[in-house]
Amino acid sequence: MASKSHSDTVVYGDEDADLSVLDDETVAIIGYGNQGRSQALNLRDSGLDVIIGNREDGSWEDAKDDEFSVFSMPEAAERASIVFLLLPDEIAPDVYEEKIEPNLSAGDLLNFAHGYNVMYNFIEPRDDIDVTMIAPKMIGAAVRELYTENDGAPSILGVEQDATGNAKQRALALAKGIGSTRAGVIDGSFKTETVLDLLNEQFIAPVITTAMMTMFEVCRDEGYPPEAIL
Repeated sequence: MASKSHSDTVVYGDEDADLSVLDDETVAIIGYGNQGRSQALNLRDSGLDVIIGNREDGSWEDAKDDEFSVFSMPEAAERASIVFLLLPDEIAPDVYEEKIEPNLSAGDLLNFAHGYNVMYNFIEPRDDIDVTMIAPKMIGAAVRELYTENDGAPSILGVEQDATGNAKQRALALAKGIGSTRAGVIDGSFKTETVLDLLNEQFIAPVITTAMMTMFEVCRDEGYPPEAIL
């Protein structure tokens, strides 16, 4: 049963997700990079049917080495009923418009790991598909490492569009597949994830970096050995 914190935030665990709702589905991971490889491996190890859509570059060969079936992005999207768009934000809109959207069918699910492009309307999914977000709060390597240790990376889950009436259940099953329900999946939104991510990236990180640089410069100017400061 989903738990609630003092702020009434809903947090889902393993018992709230059922992998069997995905029994007849094929998941296409578009982009075999930082998050793509880890999530693909975790989903496959959880028993799901996973294929990869990628450019013919080093990542294509990496996916082949990991024994996945690898296709062009359009073909992977056409073969799958669930598409994870795990590409850098700056290229995802063009890839979606040119290679993914024309190959989606009504009732398919389009999943993101970050809410930015949907929140700011750089990607505007069609009305007849489910649109969800599972945003791990860790880098891809940690998502994989924790899974192999029977743990998981916490995530924020959002449902932007529920065309089938089953988007939340499908998304929770996918979150369980990547291991996130082991640690806790926060019921949120594309907006919540995007704003918090931008604050961390554009405000918190620069403040910490500036403070560390200032500390280094002050201590160095006072004669402390640079090697010992940080």
